[in-house]
Amino acid sequence: MSVAIIPMSRQMGWNSSVAGLVQSSFFWGYAVSQLPGGWLAAHFSGRTVLRAGVFIWSLATAAVPCFASFIPGLLFCRLLVGLGEGVSPAAATDLIARVMPVTERSRAVGTVFGGLYVGSVIGLLLAPVIIKHIGWEAVFYIFGFVGVLWYIAHLHQQSGSFGLLDLHPLCYINGSITEVLKLLTCVSTYCYFVAILFVQSGLLHMQAIPWRAFFKSKAVLAMIYAHFCGNWGHYTLLSWLPTYFCEELHLHLTHAALVSILPPLVSVVVASIAAPLADHFISHGTDITLVRKVCQSIAFLAPAACLASASAKLNVNPWVEVAVLATGIGLSSFTLAGLYCTYQDISPKYAGILSGLTCTAGAIPGALGVALVGIIFDRTHSWNIALFAPSIFFYLTGFMVWNLFASSEPQNFTS
Repeated sequence: MSVAIIPMSRQMGWNSSVAGLVQSSFFWGYAVSQLPGGWLAAHFSGRTVLRAGVFIWSLATAAVPCFASFIPGLLFCRLLVGLGEGVSPAAATDLIARVMPVTERSRAVGTVFGGLYVGSVIGLLLAPVIIKHIGWEAVFYIFGFVGVLWYIAHLHQQSGSFGLLDLHPLCYINGSITEVLKLLTCVSTYCYFVAILFVQSGLLHMQAIPWRAFFKSKAVLAMIYAHFCGNWGHYTLLSWLPTYFCEELHLHLTHAALVSILPPLVSVVVASIAAPLADHFISHGTDITLVRKVCQSIAFLAPAACLASASAKLNVNPWVEVAVLATGIGLSSFTLAGLYCTYQDISPKYAGILSGLTCTAGAIPGALGVALVGIIFDRTHSWNIALFAPSIFFYLTGFMVWNLFASSEPQNFTS
């Protein structure tokens, strides 16, 4: 969407405020589904949760061009994409917490969540080519179709056959076939998805989760704020950098999309280094909390410094500025060996739920921050004020809060 939004805006006559609203609508659904994703991952297999999420977001992605000229419908489609994608972090976190020893968690987290960066690279490589030769609509049709194919293949891998029951994302729970509901729309699927949690697990179990203990823990509060701060920079920058490259650095759309690959590409490299490095120090006796604090500090300070350089216009060459921004955002992936490992460190039992809790806070910058950048830019016409300054502020305050209160010491949460 960060690339397709440029030709979409030109065709539809949208200003930056509308473009920001469209991009942020994904995060409305992403924020809402974080906690349900954690609950579902704790009670059903992560395989089932992930599979259902992919099915929902793929169908909703393919539906985007059909509603592009009708803003309410477009926002709803993007909300559904966010609903589907929002359950996946908790599912992955829960699985890692259950099966990976502490000396290998950084590499596991880096490998799994590093796939996000690989997907970004592939998407940003393909999107401009598809837009140029077929049109922006084809981006959503193709990516949505690929997701549905993945879903069918995943079912086939488990069941060994393609039957009518295999077409429902919730037909397998904990290895057994449950009651199959007819799939009418993506919304009904998601509602059933959440309803199963309350019906089968019961409201009493929901109340048994030690929410009060979570919010009394300084470490958990530090995780929540750190996730918010890191995602403010990450989401706003990745959403708006292609537009920034086009309008401020005067790059062609194809070039803007291609250079937008650099941040996730650097992230892939950094994650492949940071994760095993963290595990190495932990396996050799270094305090786990110290390792997590150092890694997360790099994830905050590196992008803050690079954004400060870009906002001060220290780089007269636009390609140098691109390289600096890409390096800063790429180094923020040290968070995979910092924040993203603390869920499993402090409580393997509640890792998925803690992930859902902090990811909910982390989705707020996407829902509000991405739209706010567009609104502020329309009024100020300054990328420094709209994009760079808020990100720098949150990176620095996140660094301070994390180092003051974060901890990887195991905690026995009691209500």
